[in-house]
Amino acid sequence: MKRADRLYALMQRLKDGHLHTAEAMAQDLNVSVRTIYRDMETLAASGVPVEGARGSGYTARAMITLPPLNLTEVELEALHIGLAAVGSGTTDDLAEAARSLADKVDAVLPEDVGAPSARFGFATYPFAEAAQGFQHMPAFRKAIRARQKLRLRIQGEEAPQIVRPLHLDYWGRIWTCVVWSETNEAFETFRMDRVIELSPLPGLFVDEAGKRLKDFHALQS
Repeated sequence: MKRADRLYALMQRLKDGHLHTAEAMAQDLNVSVRTIYRDMETLAASGVPVEGARGSGYTARAMITLPPLNLTEVELEALHIGLAAVGSGTTDDLAEAARSLADKVDAVLPEDVGAPSARFGFATYPFAEAAQGFQHMPAFRKAIRARQKLRLRIQGEEAPQIVRPLHLDYWGRIWTCVVWSETNEAFETFRMDRVIELSPLPGLFVDEAGKRLKDFHALQS
């Protein structure tokens, strides 16, 4: 398993709010406990709200909204894309301005007593590659609203899938999507930066028991 995929798997596990020991995660992912310790440090450095310590286990806090604003997904996406694009550009003054803006955002983030502060501005490796998925997000969001089926090609998979798009989620600097795959007849969750091609299809879909977002959430509870 690639390190980026392992870190994503760890994020998915931590977001359930339960305490997970490094030993259990290492066994499930077939890596050493020391590797899990390094992965937790990488997640924390990338802004994922990881809590815990070696020997006691790890969990993750809920994401933070900025007071006095409650950001919509579209607003958060715009802020994230803008900072990531400008901050990684070759124009020094604009890159510095993006980092200064990130610092100002950090300055108004609420802090919990005893909890380490998490920087918003820029993710470290390997999450910088997540920006590749932004190109498909407007079409995916439009398909969710219209209940329009999509044909997707996912990195690492030979054949495309026909899916019903259900939900976009932002967690730990990574955008993910939930779909009902008509090809595989199952719910699937994958990172948007793993989408190679996205094509809207003429067919629309209606809610069916067992294939809705609330059915997906029921399986996760």
